[in-house]
Amino acid sequence: MPNANEVGKGQAIKFNTDICMVLESQHRTPGNLRAFVQMTLRSLRTGKSFVQRFNSNDALQLVPISRKKYEFSYKDGTGYNFIDPLTYDTLTLQEEFVGKVKDYLTENQAVDIVFTDEKPAEIELPSVVTLKVVESADGVKGDSANNVQKPAVLETGLSIQVPLFIKEGELVRIGTADGKYLGRA
Repeated sequence: MPNANEVGKGQAIKFNTDICMVLESQHRTPGNLRAFVQMTLRSLRTGKSFVQRFNSNDALQLVPISRKKYEFSYKDGTGYNFIDPLTYDTLTLQEEFVGKVKDYLTENQAVDIVFTDEKPAEIELPSVVTLKVVESADGVKGDSANNVQKPAVLETGLSIQVPLFIKEGELVRIGTADGKYLGRA
């Protein structure tokens, strides 16, 4: 079994009889104290995230994970439906599981789904997605002294800040890590 300082982001561990995804891992050495590893974990059973400290030499049990490519197909009353582009198998995930990822999902959007013990554990989006602006106020002429931005609503319902020159119907690139405007598509 690996030590705590050998486990990194994207891996899964068994912790308190639950399987947890490692969202973040930091090795810290505060002043004259012993070094420790602070991890942000998300429980696959409850979906809640929490911070946990481990001694650097604590042995952790890794859980094997696998990634599989899927495409988002549609949303209906049963949940969000993803299709395997190779086998055409459909995977339906509940809204609670999809969470904030739904703000970036459009039809035929390619995603990676992480599995642990043959159960979906996490949806990984590409780092940048292209979305259409469906609602945006017109910019005021002459209001361009500094980096002035205005609110815009995208086709998925996500509301972001965009520059004044962006108009309704335009395609914009959005970073999925922070939900910020990156540029025109």
